[in-house]
Amino acid sequence: MMKYPLGVLGLVLAQSGHAAGFIDDSHASLLMRNFFSHVDNRDGAADPNYTQEWGQGFVLNFNSGFTEGPIGFGVDAVGMLGIRLDSGKGRHYNPTSSASNGNIFPTDSDGRAVSDFSSLGPTLKARVGNTEFRYGTLQPQLPVLFASDRLVFQTFRGFQVESKDIDNLTLTAGRIDRVKERGSTDWEGLSIAGSNATVDPVNPSVNTTRSTHVNEFWYAGGRYKVSPDLMLQYYYANLTNFYKQNFIGGVYGFNLGPGRLTTDVRVWDNRSDGRNGHDPDYYSSGYYGNGRTRGEVDSRLSSVLFTYALGAHSFSTGYQQVDGDSDAVWVNEGAGTTSYFFTETMSGKFQRAGERTWQLRYLYDFASVGVPGLTFKTNYYNGDHIETASGDKKEWARDMTLGYVVQSGPAKGLSTQVRYGAFRTDMQRDTDEYRVIIDYPLNLF
Repeated sequence: MMKYPLGVLGLVLAQSGHAAGFIDDSHASLLMRNFFSHVDNRDGAADPNYTQEWGQGFVLNFNSGFTEGPIGFGVDAVGMLGIRLDSGKGRHYNPTSSASNGNIFPTDSDGRAVSDFSSLGPTLKARVGNTEFRYGTLQPQLPVLFASDRLVFQTFRGFQVESKDIDNLTLTAGRIDRVKERGSTDWEGLSIAGSNATVDPVNPSVNTTRSTHVNEFWYAGGRYKVSPDLMLQYYYANLTNFYKQNFIGGVYGFNLGPGRLTTDVRVWDNRSDGRNGHDPDYYSSGYYGNGRTRGEVDSRLSSVLFTYALGAHSFSTGYQQVDGDSDAVWVNEGAGTTSYFFTETMSGKFQRAGERTWQLRYLYDFASVGVPGLTFKTNYYNGDHIETASGDKKEWARDMTLGYVVQSGPAKGLSTQVRYGAFRTDMQRDTDEYRVIIDYPLNLF
């Protein structure tokens, strides 16, 4: 739990006594999430060969208003509770006591999923004009840092400032020093794939048991809405002693015939920083020639997605390419993280060194046939040219989701998703996963 200077917290409380906005503008919401996951990888080398877990999650969010005056103060908080409904030692993602995080639940000392876990994350905030400062528990949704979720949510610890003082421009900057994974109750340091791996992705029989973390991630950038049809983004990030990253992106849409065509471009340039350039404990995964599968960060991930929306139908096609010696990188402790890549699937990311990936997507909205709230989507990904010590490899994935959101009545907003994902790869394990997710959000006040 974050500890704050008592003087700062007292200042906030004192200010709240003089400003009705602190109370009147406060609101709280509760998300109740029921999550079931069955992962079948019997054809792979992973242990256990399949996992099956079922849990009930509760996420309570409180957001205060701001005190009056030139500088307004406030307090936010998020409380999370996960309760195990079904799992066992043979069906938990990490069967050994040396692993602390599971697919959904943390792992106890006996290698089993815990019966329940919880966390509380407070955040102090201040506002000057349209600029907001936050210190404490954060959940960024940025191209360079994207908080993920499962039964409950991944959170980060640090500070962030976001400014909207210029029309159509949002500027964001911050520093992160800790992360609490979506299946954990502990704060831990920050890392990348390759420096925290437990199994070599090319030779699963080799147990590398690497775990190198740092406590300094800086990021800054913004997005600018040039016009109703065009949005541009740029962000810079630095995970100290691992990598420096530049991201540039843009979204442009225009009417074409009876529908609308949208183009989304995303490019990351990743370079080595500090000890990553010479210390094997900080190396990234990738392929560096002569059988070397670890080394310094050196990758460019370029991607584009074209989407044509026509009535109830939406068709997309895209291409992604990774250049350089290393895999594409992002903040990743190896306990289940989310990237901003177009190729983020249920079981893979298609981010390996040399990989070329094309994809197809289709979405149908059943509102056009009288069933509002019901949707179906399916995605297909095919990646090849993955560079390894034993030659080029390939992989493919298929995801499908049937979802429904209740439109009215006492259960308005309740959503159900039934998801299936298949992942076939030459690199690690073949996977089939089934998920059922039921969300019921409530506005408390």
